[in-house]
Amino acid sequence: MYRDTLPQLGGQLFLTDGGIETTLIFHEDLELPDFAAFHLLKTASGEAALRKYFRTYVQLAKRFGTGFILESPTWRANPDWGARLGYGFVELAQANLRAIRLLEDVRAEAADAGVPMVISGNVGPRGDGYVADNAMTAAGAEDYHARQIDTFANSAADMVCAATMNYVEEGVGVVRAARRAGMPVAILFTVETDGALPTGQTLRSAIEQTDAETDGYASYFGINCAHPTHFEHVLTGDGGWLQRIRALRANASVKSHAELNESTTLDAGDPSELGNQYSRLRTPLTGLSVVGGCCGTDDRHVEQIATACSRPAGRQG
Repeated sequence: MYRDTLPQLGGQLFLTDGGIETTLIFHEDLELPDFAAFHLLKTASGEAALRKYFRTYVQLAKRFGTGFILESPTWRANPDWGARLGYGFVELAQANLRAIRLLEDVRAEAADAGVPMVISGNVGPRGDGYVADNAMTAAGAEDYHARQIDTFANSAADMVCAATMNYVEEGVGVVRAARRAGMPVAILFTVETDGALPTGQTLRSAIEQTDAETDGYASYFGINCAHPTHFEHVLTGDGGWLQRIRALRANASVKSHAELNESTTLDAGDPSELGNQYSRLRTPLTGLSVVGGCCGTDDRHVEQIATACSRPAGRQG
């Protein structure tokens, strides 16, 4: 539907969802082994929970008059994580396709609302989202992620989004696999409390290196799974790298990744404060057009983010 021209590149604000895994676990009391939300598609009740989840956010987009990115619940639907849950290549492909079909249904339900909705096939890291362990070469990452991306290319997905990328080579591999499949792609890096990737590489360097090694093929970049206070201070300097950042999906909590890993309770932070922090970030990130949440966030946070981002840039409520 939108593969030729992604509407979120046209200047209109697009919302996306919050922290799907933490919402389903802590608010819906659902079992998500290895944070694998796609595993819910195995049962009618699990699929119903996912439909309810996405419909909640579509209603927010209707209310605020924004677009919406329907991000598939497939962050863990790659070979290594799938194998831990008993999925082979065929079963994984089927799960990825089911996830996209669910989003097709959600989009069709709201077709009369005038909300532009983009279906995005979500790709997660091969390893731990917080630790750059078992790092691949760019060529290895391209080969590893190609199966899932090719599956999305043969579905109704409009694009691919790789979230929580914590080292450059994996991001480069995803971009190359998406280009080979003819799919638009966004790369969202995660950073530590110092604003650098877990490898120590700066965010600027990661974006510039990815562009340099892929001929700038990525449609845009983003930041996810970190709190604004962790990275706001690095969003400075000249050059075009800041304009390449169009998506932001921050955590609710100011805790580090290591602290979140050890936490047994949900830290939802302050939704209103998070919204104001997003509003401030629109000053350095002049191209920011896709906003949502990550760990600990839910529709309350996205509502506050939408409210804040509907005001003039930098103005707090």
